[in-house]
Amino acid sequence: MLSEMRTFVLFAEEGSIQRVAERLPLTQPAVTRQIQRLEQILGFELLDRRLKPPTLAPLGVEALARCRKVLAAYDELTRMARRREPEGVLRLGIAHGIASGALAPIIHDLRLRFPGVMLRLTTGWSQPLSEQLARGTLDAAVLLSAEIVAERLTILGKEHLAIITASADAAGKGGVSIDEAGWILSPEPCDARKRLAFEMARRGRALQVVAEVQDSSLQLALVREGLGLSLLPRRILERTANAGIAVPEETGDFNLVLDVQMQRSPHLRLLDPVVDIFAQAVSAQLR
Repeated sequence: MLSEMRTFVLFAEEGSIQRVAERLPLTQPAVTRQIQRLEQILGFELLDRRLKPPTLAPLGVEALARCRKVLAAYDELTRMARRREPEGVLRLGIAHGIASGALAPIIHDLRLRFPGVMLRLTTGWSQPLSEQLARGTLDAAVLLSAEIVAERLTILGKEHLAIITASADAAGKGGVSIDEAGWILSPEPCDARKRLAFEMARRGRALQVVAEVQDSSLQLALVREGLGLSLLPRRILERTANAGIAVPEETGDFNLVLDVQMQRSPHLRLLDPVVDIFAQAVSAQLR
């Protein structure tokens, strides 16, 4: 109905179907049909068609003033919506493995861009975070998974995992094979651990966990001590100095890749741009 009202107001200003058609742009028959449709909706004639060209009927004059008020109110409403900046609390879940100090600059940038937004960050394993999102206790979540399928899911990139061992083992000094080695892993339901268990089962082997440790620095220290093997994202292995750590040669047939997913609530509204920028920044880190 708004488009019909705009056409009618333009006709009142121009006094000519032809000039209205040129301004919109529409064909002249289309302009005529819009005015006729507005008359049908209102239930009375807006134009006195006995005159050539038609002029406003008495009720048309009154309708014109009201149409202008309605259109002005609508335009002010849309301007107000465009002016609104994201604000409020954004409840954001971040999977272990993605949650690290590397996110600090990203979060700092979000605060600078969106000072009206307060971030409430929750870290955890992917499946529980996904369940919290479904229950409505999170607004969005960055997850690590090769299994989770959901609506409003975006793949931000891939997390390639590397099997790591003490460098002495990698050099062949008393090392054991991957199939026989013990593992230093995060507790279940760790996303990387689930993927490793699947790959070991594919080889007909079960995981021999010798230590469950969630802290990544302690995991690395135990690997350096030769207690067992562990997993580390390749992006971290390639970008940081890891003295005493090596990758065994026999890991080539392991498919240790997880999707980095962004899931979000359909009710974010003004917070959607904040999640978009966060997702883009996380995706850039994975390259």
